[in-house]
Amino acid sequence: MFVASVGTGTPEQHYSQSECWEAIASSPQFAHLSRRSQAILKKVLLGKNGVSGRYLALDPLSEVFELTPDALHRRFRKHAPDLAVKAARDGLKRAGMGAEEIDAIVISTCTGYLCPGLTSYVSESLGLRNDSLLLDLVGQGCGAALPNLKTANSLIQSGQCEHVLSICVEVCSAALFLDDDPGVLVSACLFGDGAGAAVLSNEPIPGQRSVEWVDFETRLCAADREFLRFDHQQGMLRNILAPEVPEKAAEHAALVLEKVLLRRGLAQEEIAQWITHAGGREVLLALTKRFSLDGERLQLSWDVLDRHGNISSPFVLFVLERALATNAPGGWWWMNSFGAGFTSHGALLKVGKDER
Repeated sequence: MFVASVGTGTPEQHYSQSECWEAIASSPQFAHLSRRSQAILKKVLLGKNGVSGRYLALDPLSEVFELTPDALHRRFRKHAPDLAVKAARDGLKRAGMGAEEIDAIVISTCTGYLCPGLTSYVSESLGLRNDSLLLDLVGQGCGAALPNLKTANSLIQSGQCEHVLSICVEVCSAALFLDDDPGVLVSACLFGDGAGAAVLSNEPIPGQRSVEWVDFETRLCAADREFLRFDHQQGMLRNILAPEVPEKAAEHAALVLEKVLLRRGLAQEEIAQWITHAGGREVLLALTKRFSLDGERLQLSWDVLDRHGNISSPFVLFVLERALATNAPGGWWWMNSFGAGFTSHGALLKVGKDER
């Protein structure tokens, strides 16, 4: 399987962390939080946490405090299809491909639920053939992009499909919750909205840089499940984010990488580019330490985190798009993500030189 192109989509509104602080500090909900919680919000939003701003599907920003199940569902129903379509159109345009050429569409999300799923609405908006295979994947959290791509690879490898559209879309502002739990508060300060789409083909596209999917590995550690997951409370999704997550993410990511490198007879030093999910500043620092990387090796992930926050499952697609757009050196590229489960995933890509 080859990655023909990567497209991205975000809401129109971009808010700085200081704007988010001003909004929450003046909200009625703020007064109901403990002084400790108020201090946490101020520290995370105004401190050096790796995020300077986020795209949010909110206009005005005060919409964020419409925290009822119906309001949050409406937000997801309105924005998730639009963001997915925006990213898909960007990807198709970059690939020089028409929607009628797509044989299957795979969409991952964890921040809302629709029946029929997002694939129904997105395929209609894009104008896909009515015999295209539609697959909706839910419940995989921030790590979903790589299992999504693996599913697409299976469809292509089996000969059932020539071209697959892989999409991850999250409206994290439709899964907000406020209470005095530190994990809930940190989540509210870090997550943003967006979608990423990869156009995948059984052959490299002429004139496009070759990006070949070579290997994949996944790891489930159910014993660590309680550190990172969604719960339901008062009819709404409530994020559980434990302080152990950065170290757990680094630990499992190292085990996944080790298996692939061993299988392929490669050394870590042969990886030319890292395409890494960033759960946040502490996760990137933990990964940097675990893999003994210099500060620049994860710079693209830091850049995406700074501008977008943690956009959950699309994050690695944003990093991959940036790596391709900035003419990152060819060779072996390593993609890794982690999420609810506790799961960790990794993919080895073989990338050609940019001939532009």
